Amino acid sequence: MTLREIVLDQIHHRDTPAVPYTLPFEEDVGARLDAHYGGPAWRQRLKPYIVSVRAVDTDPKTPINARYMRDPYGGIWRQDMRPWHLETPPLATPSFDGYTFPTPESFFRPAEKERARAICAANRGKSFVVAGLGWGLFERSWNLRGFENALMDAVAEPEFFAEMLDRLMNLYLQFVEYTCDLPVDGVLFGDDWGDQRGVILGPARWREFLKPRWARIFAAVHARGKITMCHSCGSVASIVPDLIEIGLDVLESVQAEAADMSPYALKRKYGDKITFWGGLGSQSTIPHGTPETIRDEVRRLKREMAKGGGYILAPAKPMQPETPTANAVALVEAFTEA
Repeated sequence: MTLREIVLDQIHHRDTPAVPYTLPFEEDVGARLDAHYGGPAWRQRLKPYIVSVRAVDTDPKTPINARYMRDPYGGIWRQDMRPWHLETPPLATPSFDGYTFPTPESFFRPAEKERARAICAANRGKSFVVAGLGWGLFERSWNLRGFENALMDAVAEPEFFAEMLDRLMNLYLQFVEYTCDLPVDGVLFGDDWGDQRGVILGPARWREFLKPRWARIFAAVHARGKITMCHSCGSVASIVPDLIEIGLDVLESVQAEAADMSPYALKRKYGDKITFWGGLGSQSTIPHGTPETIRDEVRRLKREMAKGGGYILAPAKPMQPETPTANAVALVEAFTEA
């Protein structure tokens, strides 16, 4: 079987001879692994089950000076902080009066699209190719208004909040159309609906505001014959049935430390209806476990999560700078062992 066929079989809930995986890492971790292995040759051990491309840059930022950047919506961001910090949102009040919403063309990248087409051709029939479409509707709502304001809008200004999401949805539908004439297998979105405790908006407001709009976006992807994939951090256990209902094929991250997000419990409840991608604890097992506990957990994920299909092995987050080198080595070896 090709790597692509293995990924597709897992997504279609069939057993496979190997468990597909992704193992992303931050530059600091990669450099330490290079030093450990005496060079970068170890990277060739990682099989390219999934290859990423993009034709749309959903998060371009233009430098203003050494400290600040501006996005196409008009937001001002700090570029000297980790994580990203929105300094000044473009909408100071819950109104679009006098505001010009960016056009889809502001985000299209024809040169990257042609590079993506070449990557698709080089990987045709070999790897599963995913087109990334970046952060989605909830993330962009607070990018426009600021985080606290967006949450208050959902309660105090529901008509404005709905209009904002409609404008964003229509923009993302254009992104889907621009992207899906590439011969990719799936489209990956990101929208951090959850924190450690649960859905940030609350399940009821998520269902009111986000569910119907994501349903339209997922339907547009399916209409073009592609698989729907979405990243969300935090606890989204309460809305997994909704995600299944609106056509999400693959849920990425599966942050094990968040409330009710045990990958094994999710597998027992929903493993025949949706594919989980991730599940290896990036806040617990990877930075704080021993190399042996890491190897044991990876083997358990392979054994239990991939049974009957519906699983892609990955850490919930790319290996972060706080990952001990010995643990990073254990991850590489456990992921790549037969």
